[in-house]
Amino acid sequence: MPTELRLPGRPGEITLPALLARNAAEHATRPALSWRSGPAAAQWTTLTWSEVRRQVAFLSSGYAALGVGRGDHVLLMMGNRPEHWLSDLALVHLGAVPVTVYGTSAPEQVAHIARHSRARVAVVEGARELGRWEPLLADPSVPLERLVVAEPAEAGPHRTYGSLYASGARTHRPDAFEKAWQEGRPEDPLTVVYTSGTTGDPKGVRLTHRNLLLQAVRLDRHVDLPEHAEHLCYLPFAHIAERLLGIYLPLLRAAHVRLCADPAAVSGAVRELHPVQFFGVPRVWEKLAASVRAVLAQLPAQQRAAIGAANELARARAGHRERGEAIPAALEASYGRAKERVLDPLLGLAGLDRLVWTASATAPMPIDVVRFWAGWGITIMDAWGLTETSGVCTVNSPDAFRLGSVGRPIEGLELKVAEDGEVLTRGDTVFGGYLRPDGSVEGATDADGWFATGDVGRLDEDGFLWLTDRKKELIITSTGKNVSPALVENTVKEHPLIGQALVHGDGRSYLVALLVLDPELAPAWAAARGIEAASPGALAALAAHPVVREEIARAVEAANARLNRTEQIKRYRVLTEEWGPESGELTPSLKLRRRVVREKYGALIEGLYEEPGRDG
Repeated sequence: MPTELRLPGRPGEITLPALLARNAAEHATRPALSWRSGPAAAQWTTLTWSEVRRQVAFLSSGYAALGVGRGDHVLLMMGNRPEHWLSDLALVHLGAVPVTVYGTSAPEQVAHIARHSRARVAVVEGARELGRWEPLLADPSVPLERLVVAEPAEAGPHRTYGSLYASGARTHRPDAFEKAWQEGRPEDPLTVVYTSGTTGDPKGVRLTHRNLLLQAVRLDRHVDLPEHAEHLCYLPFAHIAERLLGIYLPLLRAAHVRLCADPAAVSGAVRELHPVQFFGVPRVWEKLAASVRAVLAQLPAQQRAAIGAANELARARAGHRERGEAIPAALEASYGRAKERVLDPLLGLAGLDRLVWTASATAPMPIDVVRFWAGWGITIMDAWGLTETSGVCTVNSPDAFRLGSVGRPIEGLELKVAEDGEVLTRGDTVFGGYLRPDGSVEGATDADGWFATGDVGRLDEDGFLWLTDRKKELIITSTGKNVSPALVENTVKEHPLIGQALVHGDGRSYLVALLVLDPELAPAWAAARGIEAASPGALAALAAHPVVREEIARAVEAANARLNRTEQIKRYRVLTEEWGPESGELTPSLKLRRRVVREKYGALIEGLYEEPGRDG
């Protein structure tokens, strides 16, 4: 079990600034925050914990001079950069409430959040963001009064982050700074997180210091990491997962946060840093697996065979651990040799050879992806939770896990499954309610304190939770049968040609699907079979190739063979444009926006119900 950290008070009775004060006093010279800087961002700049607290103090004075005070919401739209991380802490020290807005938010979403939160100040990155924020200054329905811009060259008439920091450094009064944060209470809001909005307008989830620091303490007990371990921070701070992993847990652990401003650069950062922990949403693990598979496809047959044998040893070992069994000595010895000679050298090339803790959450993890990584000695500890539950409800841990499940409830949280399969939860890490436009909070639990999560699942005899789907996303066919689209989609995506999928059939007599060719694996699969036009830019030609079409047909047939009749895909269409947050089909946390996909491809989906015969 992990080492217990000394806390500046009882869990549930402390605030985030108390943790920063402890870190600055007890871990003053330890690295706290690093980010890329210099020409071509070729080097890392690092602040120690004492330097972090000093900068936070100056920033607090700067924001106070803008009129920001206790209870005020301040909106932040920046990437994972130091101005964002430090501003978040500085605002909390004032008793203000930082609210991060997804950088991919549409103008109408930005306007909704600005209006709903009643924020008077927003801090944005640069010109790309200003186009969505400047019109709000003239909108009488929006209380926004001032913009602060991180990039000085793009600030125009607006206040720059640099000038705000400089003015705070000049006017800083240590006594006022200390007094402000010490007046904070555990029941005060620490942040409001607006849900990413897979359906409808985003809702403001109000979370307190007590909610989130209890969550951090309890989650820390499930993870046995080296002290002060590095965390590679690349997911948006608008998502509860990165707020927990990239802000609150590092302050609890006095850990070292490395900011990765460009999510596309994560694999390069991993290769450089060889982290001991890594968190990725399912789509990240899927993409990493696709990259590894694409490389493996190019290796000589003899080397692939050696890797395959090592993978089987690793999976057999993981199976014993999963069942709580002692690992046979012969298997442990064989695995040790295979790990040293075959797996670690290859993992080292990707920077994955030092991993101690790997995890995923936010959506059901495809079991074939979990099994793939288990074959490399990497056991992904799938967890589950919601913004409304402070990020984590259940978690797998090295001493108790079931691959494919999302684990057992964390300490202090209860679960039960309603008659219709919906998972209910209650405990002191469940939020108090949704923010109303007038600043009050609308409760979201029943009279007994149970919160309906919207997820459907089952609890097994050992207390592990197995998720099926989101309740609102379940397909109800015209015959009244319930179908989990995620189950069907993950089954068909097990074939390397298919990178993404959407299944449709609500109110219909059968299911149809949109299948997206994997932009990395499809060309590799084709090249291995001597098919021309096998470059990443030639997916349309691949989709039309008869051999590829026949293989996709076989993939759908193989998936259907593992599904019941109601779940089977009857017709489908192959697409070649990958779905993403920028084009709107995925949320910023890479979950599928089904409504957007259905609207965008509505005519195509309708056509699948009108055209006779098998589609391809």
